[in-house]
Amino acid sequence: MTKKIGLMVGMEWSWPPAFIEEVNGRNQDVTAEYVSIGGTQMNEASEYAVIVDRISHEVPYYRSYLKNAMLQGTYVINNPFMWTADDKFFGASLITKLGLASPKTAALPNKDYIPGIDHSKSLRNLAFPMPWQDLVEYIGGFPCVLKDAHGGGWKEVYICHDMEELYRSYDQSGLLTMVLQEFIEWEDYIRCMVLGQEKVLVMRYDPNTRQYSHPEGLSQEMYDRIVADCQTLCRAFGYDMNTCEFAIRDGVPYAIDFMNPAPDMDVNSLGYEFHRWCVEGMADLCIGLAQQAGAQVSKMRWSDLF
Repeated sequence: MTKKIGLMVGMEWSWPPAFIEEVNGRNQDVTAEYVSIGGTQMNEASEYAVIVDRISHEVPYYRSYLKNAMLQGTYVINNPFMWTADDKFFGASLITKLGLASPKTAALPNKDYIPGIDHSKSLRNLAFPMPWQDLVEYIGGFPCVLKDAHGGGWKEVYICHDMEELYRSYDQSGLLTMVLQEFIEWEDYIRCMVLGQEKVLVMRYDPNTRQYSHPEGLSQEMYDRIVADCQTLCRAFGYDMNTCEFAIRDGVPYAIDFMNPAPDMDVNSLGYEFHRWCVEGMADLCIGLAQQAGAQVSKMRWSDLF
């Protein structure tokens, strides 16, 4: 019987149709299509062997649907239970326990709260004032980075050079939970696309211009370490589709950003060569998962992941 791969996407336009065309053109008794849903009954059977999710972080109903689909035996990329649980502060704590280099990171209380929160009653466990100076000293002083603990795509990221800039940036954060992070003065910057927790595309990346290129001049030792660190990260988080960024300082690759479970695969961002790597690599991964047996939900044990 033909197996089906479902695709859940948002506004992106280049990778989704290219992926569907690639899968359907291989004639391996596996087809790909866009998922169409409009209300889901509990324990409703899933028609898909695999679903690739690139939008449920913005559409909560999709996340609920995907958790049920996984319960019914669908393999979901990325694991919706793990995606719900992650944040950049926890990630920084986890990877240091795994032995990877990470900038020093501190979690901050929110600037604002929903209307139902009474500041004098609901926040009795929250110390005031916040020990700003201690936190800044802990992460190594200025410049430092303030960013959304659950964000991505370089949104809500501030480089702060003094306390005034830090206060001003924090005051703009609203309901977001922010992290304060050591700024790594990097000598080289690498961004990797990782598929199936195994296959790694190493790319040089300029965070200022958002341009990708081949990593010429990167030593074999550094290349191998970055690949191994990517695999360790993605296996720990259970991500089958992710990007990991490393700022290299004094010969050490610091994992800067490694929780991007809906990574940018657009041809205009990556360029045609890297875009095709993503199209073909995801087709390989999804077809393989669709054809093999084994329920993803049986792997949901925190002790196994960490």
